[in-house]
Amino acid sequence: MAIVTLTTDIGQQDYIVGAIKGQLLTVDSTFQITDINHYLSQANYPQAAYICKNAFAYFPPNSFHIVILNFFEHSNSHFLIAKHNQQWIICADNGILTMITGEKPKEVIAINIPNSGILSATAIMAKSIQQIINSKYTLSNVGLETNQIVEKYPLRATAGHNWMEGQILFIDNFENVVINISEKEFEEHRQGRAFSIVFKRDEVIGRISNNYASTNEGEKLAWFNSAGYLEIAINKGNIAGLFGLQGYNEKMHQQGAVNQNKWFYQTVRIFFS
Repeated sequence: MAIVTLTTDIGQQDYIVGAIKGQLLTVDSTFQITDINHYLSQANYPQAAYICKNAFAYFPPNSFHIVILNFFEHSNSHFLIAKHNQQWIICADNGILTMITGEKPKEVIAINIPNSGILSATAIMAKSIQQIINSKYTLSNVGLETNQIVEKYPLRATAGHNWMEGQILFIDNFENVVINISEKEFEEHRQGRAFSIVFKRDEVIGRISNNYASTNEGEKLAWFNSAGYLEIAINKGNIAGLFGLQGYNEKMHQQGAVNQNKWFYQTVRIFFS
């Protein structure tokens, strides 16, 4: 019984997600289908990669992950299937694969599809999953091996001797804000020094908490979340809404919004002393 996850930007207000599940179950009624998220933002690849990467890591080996994000932004003649860290990722050739994996996977194939709608593509995805299983979890004879794929990579924090600057990677349902600075990166640059986490010019957090319970209600806090990333929040509050913090938007960035001073609150700086 293979595990198949669905992560999409489709939403759940119409029939499409249900139809995809029906396609999968028609191919193999024993598939265990799990929803991860159906409300990805088409413009926010870093957010989608954060969600996918950290969810996929908890699945058993040889789980299949269908990711439908901005699938028909361009005319797609194929989709990709890649094996990475004992997981199978199925997605458009639009850069989301390397955003999730952080590198170009060694095993990638391209599967040709008609350019006639998402359900035509997902029907072929379902059959491809069955082929991989029947091939004893190999990509041989399933599709064409390819090394020419669209590559995009996650935002990386920048750093100097006495500072780090990270971008807002994700804002959760409680409006807690995740920054693209890992605990490992933080400690490597900190080297035991005192620090100040600064956002919106004069808002400062000067310590790392173990969890939310270690702070008072209404108090600002910073901690490293279960994914290992720096998170800033207000205990029982909504820090993003209160301080006007916003997540990264790739299309706005490409269109030059950063030059219009609309991106000031997209970054958080850490000063070491």
